[in-house]
Amino acid sequence: MKLITCNANRPLAEAIADHLDCPLSKAEIKNFADDEIFVRINENVRGEDVFLIQSTSKPANDNLMELLIAIDALARASAERITAVIPYFGYARQDRKTDGRTPISAKLVANLISTAGADRVLTMDLHAGQIQGFFDVPTDNLVAMPVIENDIRMTHNGADLMVVSPDVGGVVRARNLANRLGCDLAIVDKRRPEAGKSEVMNIIGDVTGRRCILVDDICDSGGTLVNAAAALKDSGAVGVSAYVTHGVLSNNAVKRIEGSVMDEIVICDTIRPTEEDFQSDSLRVLSVAPLLGEAIRRIANNESVSKLFD
Repeated sequence: MKLITCNANRPLAEAIADHLDCPLSKAEIKNFADDEIFVRINENVRGEDVFLIQSTSKPANDNLMELLIAIDALARASAERITAVIPYFGYARQDRKTDGRTPISAKLVANLISTAGADRVLTMDLHAGQIQGFFDVPTDNLVAMPVIENDIRMTHNGADLMVVSPDVGGVVRARNLANRLGCDLAIVDKRRPEAGKSEVMNIIGDVTGRRCILVDDICDSGGTLVNAAAALKDSGAVGVSAYVTHGVLSNNAVKRIEGSVMDEIVICDTIRPTEEDFQSDSLRVLSVAPLLGEAIRRIANNESVSKLFD
């Protein structure tokens, strides 16, 4: 087995390598003066089972091209099997046509990864589970729920918890966490009465006196979570924390969260946090390296990874 990483999230790749006690193989990935990407694998991978680790986060297009070119380099170096380990799959939110003459970019990216030469894909908390069907190669979609559940139990032990979905689309995810924790579920129902009018948020469930745990797969600008936290506090919640798998955190999202009524936001390291993120008192980072490492180990041994989804 060989582990190789591109440049998007080297700290996570190093943590996975430490968990597996398997050093990262040497590879050279750089940009020419005109920003073309060049990849050279500096170890023999002929006949090897190779796991290529790369999130396609910001800058999404550069990181995606690094992934595709690295896959091509491995395929041309006669690797026996290439597994693309993509902790955060960019373009996942473009999983359907939202209007006339618009693309389904998630399907296009899946086609590119397959065409480049990937034999298998390992990813985490896809924005929509059906994206697995966009790939023409076997695809495993891990969930970060075990890591999140463990942190909630250690951090909020004994609190009167209520898991909250920040929108109707995330109810299944929130219900799964609520069932694991043995607590109640609430839903934030957002509605815009008409164009130009601010959103009205209705809370489905009684959150009075409860410590609320918002759970979502992606935090981008933070607006949805911040507004949901304010609505929960107005409805009587004694505290609000948020748990998110992918911390995109664009457009001063961290500052927006710091200025909100939310106690903290906890993200996983599928996307490399910035130094500013680490310095924030309102943000904590959980590592998914043990979960991804165990999945890689099982795939390498041709074992099932299905129980890791629970």
